[in-house]
Amino acid sequence: MVDLTALAPRVFCLGEALVDRLGPLGGDPATAAPESCDDRLGGAPANVACALARLGTPVGLIGRLGEDAIGAAFLELFKRRGVDVRGLQSDTSHPSRVVLVRRHANGERVFQGFAGDQDLGFSDQMLDRGELELIWPGLAEQARWLLVGTIPLASMASAGALKWLLAWAKAADLALALDVNWRPTFWDPEADPAAGPTADALALIKPLLAQACLIKLAREEALWFFGSDDPAAIAKGLPQQPDVVVTDGAAPVRWFIAREAGRMPVFQPSQVIDTTGAGDAFTAGLLHCWDRPVTERLRFASACGALVCGGAGAIDPQPREQDVSTFLKECT
Repeated sequence: MVDLTALAPRVFCLGEALVDRLGPLGGDPATAAPESCDDRLGGAPANVACALARLGTPVGLIGRLGEDAIGAAFLELFKRRGVDVRGLQSDTSHPSRVVLVRRHANGERVFQGFAGDQDLGFSDQMLDRGELELIWPGLAEQARWLLVGTIPLASMASAGALKWLLAWAKAADLALALDVNWRPTFWDPEADPAAGPTADALALIKPLLAQACLIKLAREEALWFFGSDDPAAIAKGLPQQPDVVVTDGAAPVRWFIAREAGRMPVFQPSQVIDTTGAGDAFTAGLLHCWDRPVTERLRFASACGALVCGGAGAIDPQPREQDVSTFLKECT
């Protein structure tokens, strides 16, 4: 097995690493007995980083964790997976975040709030620009992609660090991939989990949309942010005309890549246990095989998402490349 930590990362993921507290099927994780809940390490950037590492892509994570049991568990996980953690900051004043996730019987999940902050805020909100400026130039020599989401923009400190890194990436011609991952409760804990972005949030997110060379978003996010779920229309409405991929659960995935549009049915898992992290596995699969023909990229990414739905949590069920290859052969 290749030691990924000995290789310079080709992808850096920036953002949150947190715990998803999965409630019992149909139950409320905020009020359910602890023994009936299932705590799983997660957070979209952490999920993508772990998925890329398992697929064999050298990857690093930029983020901030509390000096607590959750932080220690993540460090152990990243060590096992081979994720580069030199860009991971440690916070003695703010705890790691716990996200409460309500699960429905069909495997779908709803984010409904947080636990554990003690009114101090969470460590992922406190990404320090100064620490990042010191470490980043030595990390990025062989980086090809910087993957970000919108959640860091919801907090002043993390937003400042992200904006600095975006400016650096633009000057260095480092490719920016944006997984929109709109989560209204990260911006306002009292917000409806199904609400679209506010005008203030849109204003902060628009520069990201205008810089990314790859945008991956769910259909509802496309409608919220662009008023259209057509990838070609989205791309042509932005100055840089990026590659755009629009997912829609079990419905066909659509894309506009290299100025060509397409659509393809997604693979269906043999059983759905939990859809948490399926989109993150899709994103990792897409970046992992970006140099392959377009339809091969999308088939591989779709297979990654389907395989994750067959297990609980976002990280444990993530496949290796051989698992994906076997799955694709069985689906032929």
